[in-house]
Amino acid sequence: MPPVDMLRPVAHLQLKAAALLLFTLALIVGSGLYLLYARGAFEPTQTLVLTADDSEGVVVGMDMTFSGFPIGRVRRIELAPDGNARIIVDVPRKDAHWLRVSSVFTLVRGLVGGTNIRAYSGMLQDAPLPDGAVRPVLRGDATAEIPQLMATARELLANLTALTAPDAALGASLGQVQTLTQRLQGPGGALQVLMGNAQDARKVITTLERTNALLARLDGMAAKADTQVFGAAGVLPEVRASVVQLNGLLADARQSLKKVDAVLEQAQAVGANVREGTADLGTLRAEVESNLRQIEGLVNELQRKWPFARDAEVKLP
Repeated sequence: MPPVDMLRPVAHLQLKAAALLLFTLALIVGSGLYLLYARGAFEPTQTLVLTADDSEGVVVGMDMTFSGFPIGRVRRIELAPDGNARIIVDVPRKDAHWLRVSSVFTLVRGLVGGTNIRAYSGMLQDAPLPDGAVRPVLRGDATAEIPQLMATARELLANLTALTAPDAALGASLGQVQTLTQRLQGPGGALQVLMGNAQDARKVITTLERTNALLARLDGMAAKADTQVFGAAGVLPEVRASVVQLNGLLADARQSLKKVDAVLEQAQAVGANVREGTADLGTLRAEVESNLRQIEGLVNELQRKWPFARDAEVKLP
């Protein structure tokens, strides 16, 4: 049997149990209050209302992020009278300065992961977003493009199947390319492919050979002409000698012209004297003509006075 001292009742057992219960309850309440405080339940906030035509993927308690940092939390989701979804977001006052009147809000639903609400403020100099503001949210659903991608992929596979079919045009084109490659590797090569037959290709080769021979002859003629023109016994030295002689003749001609200039000056002086003499001769002629007229008048007078004279001719000395 156990000792009698161990079976004695504990003093104030009810009081101690009630104190333990109160302590446990206080601990639970304190933990809850701390969790609420840690989650910002007692922090002053402002309300932001986001409107969207579909709120699929949005749940109460999810965060709204700005540059990857949570600045708000979804408090309630409700249906508006116009059929749109209203997402009520609580934004702490200390983070509200990141939201401006020009801010843009997006609702992104990715292929992997949940839905995210994001805020973008391009101009932080704008006025702050007021409390209770209503803003539309832009939706970006990556899964909405999956049907279109599947249809495009299906169409692409159908086109590939048509291209790789045995009777497709691609097979015929590849056969023609193979034939062309074989002809290129043949004796005529690319020239025969371009001309269409071996005879025309041979004609082109013959023409090229004749052209090469003609060019060789032209090179020889050019070298010969160079020797005849620029050589020691060529035309150019003779032309140079002729030019030297021509320069000498031109120098003599210049000297002769100088002498002709002097003679012309003397001739001009003689001409001036002749002009003076010609003026004197004019005066003398006028005097002679006057004398002749006087003599003619005298002769006429004599003929009038002696009309019976047989010889009326008067001979002047």
